[in-house]
Amino acid sequence: MGYIRAFFTLLAAVVWFVISLPCALVVLILNRISAKSADRFVYPFVRLGLRMVAGATGCRIAIRGRENLPEGAALYVSNHRSIFDVIFFLPLIHGTWSPVAKKELARIGILRFWMNRVHTLFLDRTDLRAGVKMVTDAVNLLKDDTSVYICPEGTRNHTEGTLLEFKGGSFKIAIRAGAPVVPVTMIGTGDVFEDHFPKVRARNVTIVIDPPIETKDLSIAARRELHERVRALIQSHLDEAKEISA
Repeated sequence: MGYIRAFFTLLAAVVWFVISLPCALVVLILNRISAKSADRFVYPFVRLGLRMVAGATGCRIAIRGRENLPEGAALYVSNHRSIFDVIFFLPLIHGTWSPVAKKELARIGILRFWMNRVHTLFLDRTDLRAGVKMVTDAVNLLKDDTSVYICPEGTRNHTEGTLLEFKGGSFKIAIRAGAPVVPVTMIGTGDVFEDHFPKVRARNVTIVIDPPIETKDLSIAARRELHERVRALIQSHLDEAKEISA
């Protein structure tokens, strides 16, 4: 069954990409009119693609704290177990959003086109200057009312229920922009695909969205500890899930 799920998940992605070819031309025409016009077409279309792929997995997704999603721009911070973290969560964010992704994804032609259209910030972990520029670009996006989604572990974690160290620099994005931080916990996504590659399995996935943490009035000490505060909060939800499943 896992191989069949993988086939239909891949098929959903392929169908969307085939549909996206003529739609790319529409985007280019709209972009000549205005970037906002292009965005009004791009985001619903990309959300559709993400939902098509998510639906093909057969996963049952429970969302706790949906009411905590702010209407305005925010820095969304989550743990990272799977490629499906992005696929399951991004469609939930209101308005426009920009995910942070590793630079290697920019090498994939049509995927790069659509990632650029949703203002993806490509991160080069080996280039300090590029990292500084990415933070600056993310700050500017937040100030322009575009949310940013980032996984501060810096890479995918291979062990369910645990967290790697959080990179404090990720939180400077929100602090410099004066934007709220929304902690997001992804539970069970690793068991959808990565834990038994190349199979895709329909699993119960839980997404926990905590109330936004305002950064505008945080003290210097609180700013320094923000990454550990959010990490502890996400870890508490992972521990709770582990106890329930035990």
